[in-house]
Amino acid sequence: MNKKLFVLLVALMSLSLTGIIFVQGYWIKSTIDDREEQFSYNAKQALIKVSEEIQNSEFERYYFQFKNPDSINSTLSDRTLTEYFYTNKDENRNETYFNSETILEEDYKVSSGFLQFAEDSIKFTKMINKKVTDIVQENNLEGGNLSARQRIEHIERLSRMEEVEKDILRSAISELVVRIPIHNRVSEEKIRELLEEQLAERNLKTAFEFGIFNNSIATTVHSENFSLDHPATYAVPLFVDSAGRSGYQLLVNLTNRKEAVLSSVILMACLSIIFTLIIVIAYSSALSQLIKQRQISQIKTDFINNMTHEFKTPIATINLALDAIKNPKVIEDRSKVNRYLQMIRDENKRMHAQVENVLRISKLEKNELDLKKERHQLHDIILDAITHVELIIEDRGGYVQTHFGALRSSVLANQDHFTNVIVNILDNAIKYSEEAPKIDIYTTNVKNYIYCEIRDQGVGMTKLVQKKIFEKFYREHTGDIHNVKGHGLGLAYARQIVDDHHGQITVTSEKGKGSTFIIKLPLIS
Repeated sequence: MNKKLFVLLVALMSLSLTGIIFVQGYWIKSTIDDREEQFSYNAKQALIKVSEEIQNSEFERYYFQFKNPDSINSTLSDRTLTEYFYTNKDENRNETYFNSETILEEDYKVSSGFLQFAEDSIKFTKMINKKVTDIVQENNLEGGNLSARQRIEHIERLSRMEEVEKDILRSAISELVVRIPIHNRVSEEKIRELLEEQLAERNLKTAFEFGIFNNSIATTVHSENFSLDHPATYAVPLFVDSAGRSGYQLLVNLTNRKEAVLSSVILMACLSIIFTLIIVIAYSSALSQLIKQRQISQIKTDFINNMTHEFKTPIATINLALDAIKNPKVIEDRSKVNRYLQMIRDENKRMHAQVENVLRISKLEKNELDLKKERHQLHDIILDAITHVELIIEDRGGYVQTHFGALRSSVLANQDHFTNVIVNILDNAIKYSEEAPKIDIYTTNVKNYIYCEIRDQGVGMTKLVQKKIFEKFYREHTGDIHNVKGHGLGLAYARQIVDDHHGQITVTSEKGKGSTFIIKLPLIS
């Protein structure tokens, strides 16, 4: 795939995924905001209903006192109201009056706690008398020349007289009871009962605290933990008069508002987040695999090119040697024939070694390589590996020195394969040394492990290369310069072998200052 097209596809997919995440987040936030608004609306409606219930309850209590003569707390008996509301018709003006000149004094002989209320009640009943008289005059209930339709309308008006009376009483009572202390008008238990009922009716599952304030001053009617500083505080006026004025306010703290709002959307929000995370993880994994496959494809292409180049040279050498041997002059020269045969043998061995490296890696990955392990001294394995490369090092004017500080070096290992591990690391140290290779090998004991450090003073490597140096087929890119031959298999093979020996291999390096490979193996007693 073209690199530009690949980058474009990745960018578009990433943008789409980001957009999906943004939309999901916006949807969750909008849903929470909507639920909060709905919660606030329902809470305010519940408080309004509570306020109405409190006011209606107070009205009904006093209305019952006026209408029920058997009530112990009654201040105006039914007889009082009957005497009060007797009719008097003015024949000259064709008007009917309701007045109350006959007031039964004994109806007001109550306890001292009600004396002031009784005085106010007399004024109150006179006011009602005037308002009812005005209504009767307006409707002309005694009209003599009424049509059938007008009579029906008058009957309907009469059926509404009780409601009219209640409205008048409501207005008058609200003016009368304003002098009564708030704790005598409503109790904490009543408020709590109404709040619980109204909140439950609207499915608002939240605890609450409440308090009544008079012109922003706290009254004695409040719950134990009420606070003005609570963020979820709602207010509603109490005991509103006919003009819409009120000196009292009921304030309620809904202490679990956040939890109540979140509980209504938590399931959908969690599912949305989980599915979005699954999409993100799947996308990240797919993108990682796609990038990895692209890198592997590039590495394999480089490997094939390198392998072709490595095989091309020995094949050409073998062909030249065979052509030379066919020459009659050469075939008679035994020394030349032996030299050419040795060249053919060496090049063939070289190609065989390259093929073996590839096959070893394949078998190791499939766990098909049977490594027979025996007790060996790691120091002996290191010295054996040095013999394979010391001639090359000497030819380049370098050295390899050992510093065996470990007192114990017995390990369970496969001698041939572990020797190849050390040889591969030494071979890399030689290839990546621009000047004469200088290599030092150290061993130390730490608890039940032996550490082998192979240090060189070569070109070193970057942090990025250090992370990938043990990957199969990986080779550091050096532009168009191919002065170092290889297939990126040596260190991958080394890691596989060390892992199979239950050890660890790591590298530390700095560009331009060389590298240090560290092998950690468990000791055996």
